[in-house]
Order: sequence, then structure tokens, then C-alpha cells
Amino acid sequence: MSKLISRNIFLSLILLLLLVAVIFFRTRSPFGRNQSAFASKPDKEITTIEFSDRKNRLLLAREGDSWRVNGVHEARKSSVMFILRILTEMQIKSPVSPDLFNAEITEKEVVPVRVRVYENRKLLKSFLVYRTVSNKYGNVMKMREKAKPFIVSVPGFEGDIGSAFTLNELFWQPYIVFNLLPSEISSITFENISDRGSSFTITGNGNTYTLSDTKNLLTGWDTTQVKRYISYFTWIPFESWALDMSDSQQEKIRTETPAFRITVRKTDGSDRVLTIWDKYSEETGKKDLDKVLGKTGERDQLFIISYYDIDPILKKRSYFFRK
Repeated sequence: MSKLISRNIFLSLILLLLLVAVIFFRTRSPFGRNQSAFASKPDKEITTIEFSDRKNRLLLAREGDSWRVNGVHEARKSSVMFILRILTEMQIKSPVSPDLFNAEITEKEVVPVRVRVYENRKLLKSFLVYRTVSNKYGNVMKMREKAKPFIVSVPGFEGDIGSAFTLNELFWQPYIVFNLLPSEISSITFENISDRGSSFTITGNGNTYTLSDTKNLLTGWDTTQVKRYISYFTWIPFESWALDMSDSQQEKIRTETPAFRITVRKTDGSDRVLTIWDKYSEETGKKDLDKVLGKTGERDQLFIISYYDIDPILKKRSYFFRK
């Protein structure tokens, strides 16, 4: 009898401990850890991030001290730092009711982005991101299709974290228009479409340069000014891709007469052509005095450039002559 009593006491203690453990973990993770623990906790560092939907897949992978996009393109450092912060710091902002999820996601047929996070070959986290504009914190997320939905955010960051969960390769690549050393440049042709008399061509051969009005060679220009102008092409960034513009809006702009066109011929014989259009406000129709739109010959997608970044290479021919 005493053995039976001892056994019952022992089992009761085990059950009590299990109950305490359940209460403890529920207190720490009120929605259930398997339902709501979105943040990745690597032992050392995240090494691979995979995004996929029904048709496409994009892979960000660490290679040495840098990251690559789909094993081909260099990844933009700021975009990688942004997604790493999100993946390691994001927390639940609030749960999403079944009615809200049905209205904003199911009825609108929002296709989720599956995110998988790895440390080497170890899968740290897998979850679904539903892109929706119904909240400002970065969309709705689920651990699995049948799991509870939540609005997830990064404490201290009030922007849209959902923009980082994209399969668009352009988003992850460096926002660079020109990144050429003077030794890599064979010639530069600047076309001022509204003022042809300001256009010019610089041709280089080693440390020897010529300046022309695109037809005839010119004399009396300042060699220092020419060398300074060529050095500006070492680093010309742009601000962002014009992803908020529809395809029809972008096509309309591409058919319009541009403001400038700059053709840089590299020493390997290849050309990089930058075409620039004035940017106008969609609400007021007024010309934007701080930014312009641009595209390069490699692709049709427009991007936004700050005048601060592009102004050094928007020179008139008179710039090269002593005043």
C-alpha cells in the first residue's frame, strides 16, 4: 500500500511539474512558441536567406565578407543589413483576426512569400509573409499555412519591413549608375537634349585627352577640369528603383524626350548609356527640383536619382574652359 501511495505521489509531482512548465512557456510566449517565434537566433550568424513563391525563388548567400544574389550579383550591403536586422529582431505587434485575414488576404488572393533562414546547413526559421497595405508595420505573417496570423514589426522601426521580403533581384543589387576608374574609361559623350550647344565628347588615351563638340575638336580647354570631370564617374549612385510607378507610367516616360543622355565607353569597348528625364509630382504636376528619373541601357526599369548625386556630371561644355 505504501509503495502505491509513494508511486501516486511521484506521478502527481511529475504532473505538477509538467503543468508548471506549460504555464511558464505560455507566459513567455502567449501565442505559443511554435505559432509566434518568428525571429531567427543563430549561434554565430545567418549565412543564407531564401525567398520563394509559387513561381520564383531568390537566394541571398554569404560568400566570405560579402553577400551574393542568386550566386551571380553582388548584394547591396544596406539591403542585407536591413533584412538581417528584421530576421533577428522582429516581434509580434498584434494578432490578426480570422475575419480580417479573410478580408485582406484570402479574398484578395494575396500570394505569400515563403522565407527560409539558414546558418550554414541548419534551418533556423521558416515562415510566410503576406504582403498587404492594410497595415504600416510590414504585412501579415504566419509560421505555417494553418498557423495563426500576426502583424509583425521590429521594435524601434516604424517603417514597412515587408518591403524587404521581395524576390525582385533589382532591390538587392547595388544602387549604382557608374563605378568606373578613369583608367577604365575610353570616352564620355554628354548630350544636353534641350541645349545641343552645351554637348561635348571627351576621348582619352592614357593621360592624353581630347575635347570636342561631338563633331569638331576644340582647343583652349583646361586639362585639370577634364580630369576632374572623368574622376566623378568613380561613384555615381542612385536613390532607389521607381517600383511604385506602373509599367504604363514608365513606358510613357521612356517614350518622352529626355533631358540628358550620357554615354560612357569603357576601354573594353562596351558602352554604358544613362538617359535622364525630369521628374514631376503626380499630385501637383510640378517639376521635382531635387530628383530626376533615369535608366541605363541594360534594362528598362526606371530609377530615381538625387540631383546631389548626379549634378557633378551634368556639366555644360563651358565648364572645361577657364573663365
